[in-house]
Amino acid sequence: MIRSTTIFLASIPLSLFAADWPQFRGPAGDGHAKVKNLPLEWNGKKNIAWRAEIPGRGWSSPVLVDGRIYLTTAVVTAGDEASPKADRSLRALCLSAAEGKILWDQEVFAQEGATAPGSIHRKNGHASPTALVADGKVYVHFGHQGTACLTLDGKKVWENRSLFYEPQHGNGASPILVNGKLIFSCDGSKEQFVAALQASSGELAWKFTRPTEAKRPFAFATSSVFTVNGKLQVVSPGADMVNALDPDSGKEIWRAAYEGYSIVPKPVMGDGLIYISSAFDTPEVLGIDPTGTDDVTDTHVKWVETKFAPKTPSMIFDDGLLYLVTDSGLVACREAKTGKLLWESDRILRDCSASPILCEDRLYVLDEFGKCAIFAAGREYKHLGTSEIADEKTLASIAVDDGTIYLRGESALYRIKAQ
Repeated sequence: MIRSTTIFLASIPLSLFAADWPQFRGPAGDGHAKVKNLPLEWNGKKNIAWRAEIPGRGWSSPVLVDGRIYLTTAVVTAGDEASPKADRSLRALCLSAAEGKILWDQEVFAQEGATAPGSIHRKNGHASPTALVADGKVYVHFGHQGTACLTLDGKKVWENRSLFYEPQHGNGASPILVNGKLIFSCDGSKEQFVAALQASSGELAWKFTRPTEAKRPFAFATSSVFTVNGKLQVVSPGADMVNALDPDSGKEIWRAAYEGYSIVPKPVMGDGLIYISSAFDTPEVLGIDPTGTDDVTDTHVKWVETKFAPKTPSMIFDDGLLYLVTDSGLVACREAKTGKLLWESDRILRDCSASPILCEDRLYVLDEFGKCAIFAAGREYKHLGTSEIADEKTLASIAVDDGTIYLRGESALYRIKAQ
């Protein structure tokens, strides 16, 4: 039997799954939202409960636990905001979900310009990885600058800055929590590896070096964890290959090759296959049977499709269907088992970077310019409506609670709730 699993199975009670959004892409890390009555329309004034200015800049997505929202940001302390070599304060923030009030704002690391990336992509930044909340702790990750554990009041429990590597265009991969280990990918311009830290102490548990010879070796994908034949696999895409690892030891279980780099989409699973995108330059979506060992490229890749393959937004699997969002703003639905295309959207949205969510059989897709299109889930195409906020760049993925959407823009966080 092959099935997907949540990554918080041993850490968070199942009763919290419906109300909280504790990590990138939600409770199970797959874009599914088990909440009710999300708003179907809003604009700059309608159904905006509050708008809270966020200091600094960052594209980490909001997470929500017990009525509190957690974000990361980077604030310039010396130099110019436009310069990647400015000194910055890398910070974690906590806001009241009900009011939008900042409850605490804590510096995690001071980033000296000399150790900052030489260049930052326009869709990246110094605070792109999303925080993770579990067991009464907040875990924040700033890529090559380090990882830290905080209390829910913002006090630092531990930090680890030992995994320094040279990034390309900044950092992007968010951490996941598996069996007491905080796991994340570090695919820089010269080194490419996956690391696991002990969540209790921050000490290095293991490090897996990718056996890649990719000409462009960098990537930014957040890993996923799945149960395959009763055992956990951490599936981590990198440049030119995806690796499945044992979460306890870091030992490789299987790998599959493709041509691609700057990987961003987070893997999803369903109907016995794992689905990944090869990203740049010519993206492909691969459906991979995860029951093999060693190199499974020729034996366990069950289908490959190029049309409507995403470079940045993650995919969603639901009820035998795979939903895809392209970087140019098109939405498509494929039969997950075979890859057969079932429908494609009209051109409603512009460029997209955020990952979609699925709630109450509705697909919410956010573009980079504050517009969100809603589609009916299913084998037939149906556009349900479009809403937007005004004059705000939107690259972060949304978080949700019952009846409520939390949307991060370039300078502010919005609470969207039907009145």
